Amino acid sequence: MSFTVLKTLHLVSMVSWFAALFYLPRLFVYHASATDKISQDRFVIMERKLYRGIMTPAMIATLVFGLWMAVLNWGYLKTQGWFHTKMVLAVLLIGYHHVCLAHLKRFARGENKKSHVYFRWFNEVPVIFLLLMVALAVIRPF
Repeated sequence: MSFTVLKTLHLVSMVSWFAALFYLPRLFVYHASATDKISQDRFVIMERKLYRGIMTPAMIATLVFGLWMAVLNWGYLKTQGWFHTKMVLAVLLIGYHHVCLAHLKRFARGENKKSHVYFRWFNEVPVIFLLLMVALAVIRPF
């Protein structure tokens, strides 16, 4: 597989992952505000399908294609500080992904204690990751 194809697949899967990372916490905002059982049950289904059907497969694809590209370019990347920083951010983003799962499970059990305001702020976290990771990959500041 050519490097260009790998890069394309990495970028498409990354865009899909981030779309889900933006949308799931937004669903949490609405879920935390829902007062009726029908809405709450509907949000549980939507959140689960988004997490399992889109978000996690997109994360896995992003990691597979990204690591594949890193292996192909390891001679260059192993000395690049921007790349090491980007990898630290990727690990932290995977952690955020799993925090989303913890929130999803609490909502599914009816045990959420966080407000819609908390989730509005929580929803901003992936924006920061996206800005930093894209800037590192494009600008390569160090």
